[in-house]
Amino acid sequence: MTATLLVALRPDGTVISPDRDRVVTFDREGRLFTYFRRGLTYRRDLASRLYVRGKAPGSPDIRWWRPVAGDEARSVVEEAYGLAAQARSGAADELARRLDDEILRWTWDDLARQAEAYRAAYPYPPSILPPDRYLSIVLQATFGCTWNRCTFCALYRDRPFRARDAAEFEEHAWAVRALLGRQWPYRQGLFLGDGNALALSLERLEPLVRAAHRVFPGQDLYGFVDLYTGQKSEASKWPTLARQGLRRVYIGMETGDDELLALLNKPGSAAELAEFVALLKRSGLSVGLILMVGAGGRQYARRHIQASLAALAAMPLDRDDLVYLSPFIEEPASPYPELRRRLGLEPMTEEEIERDLAALMAAVRDLGLRASRYDLRAFVY
Repeated sequence: MTATLLVALRPDGTVISPDRDRVVTFDREGRLFTYFRRGLTYRRDLASRLYVRGKAPGSPDIRWWRPVAGDEARSVVEEAYGLAAQARSGAADELARRLDDEILRWTWDDLARQAEAYRAAYPYPPSILPPDRYLSIVLQATFGCTWNRCTFCALYRDRPFRARDAAEFEEHAWAVRALLGRQWPYRQGLFLGDGNALALSLERLEPLVRAAHRVFPGQDLYGFVDLYTGQKSEASKWPTLARQGLRRVYIGMETGDDELLALLNKPGSAAELAEFVALLKRSGLSVGLILMVGAGGRQYARRHIQASLAALAAMPLDRDDLVYLSPFIEEPASPYPELRRRLGLEPMTEEEIERDLAALMAAVRDLGLRASRYDLRAFVY
């Protein structure tokens, strides 16, 4: 049977499939985005690194990306572009134009040089995004995290906290736009990074918001904030930012158990978080709350679930909000391993964490809330 070439000319990209085992997608700059090949999915990030979707042993539903490098990466990328070259023969007008003007102008070396543009735009690479924002444009209003003392976190240990001024931020935004090229209108909103850029005062944030809208008009805004600095902000800041395009604020709730929260060195309490969430909701914003599953080990497992559900039930949440459940990953570079050993906490196995995550997911949904998995290993920008 002769294979039939399938093509999708989407506004945000070009999809070419020569047979049922291979599907390659290019962005509107013609750069490889994803390549599905015989059951494996490859993904190229903005720094031109290649990843392949990995599976957890014995858990086919738990997947994340692992890097592909060297000759293997080059072979996969060149094979994907080879499929595009084959599709050029007899291609119809629009496909032919995209192949000639966008896709076939790229070589492996050209793609590799994109790493230089990436480093110019992001001297510190974005560390993490919430899953619903994986296709957002990251604009780094700040570097690092204002607190950066949580015992479990190693995301920002490589960078001191610093806020950009408006001129530096706008220069950065234009560098990001140059990196994205014709693809930027098809990204999904602007995410103000790093860890808690929304902790900045309204006086410092407003010029950055205006600059973001100048460079990327028409895009909504999103960002992280922590309870400690969020509480200290003036109440009028949040409705003002909502009027200026901020749509959702993401908060690392971690747990509803105040004792476990203190052990994790996370300032605040469940009651204080409920009060802050109520303020954000009154301001016209939705929230994304991130809960960890497995932190504190077996000793805290049951009370962590019970207290977290009670804390969520006390908040004025609705279907515009998101609850993320993140499997706890012990970071060797964080203070947590030493703390766990000193306190004699028994770590949960991956199977135990997944069991509790599934139970908590079902219970959160029983509250009428939207809940999703948030695995830090699944992030590729």
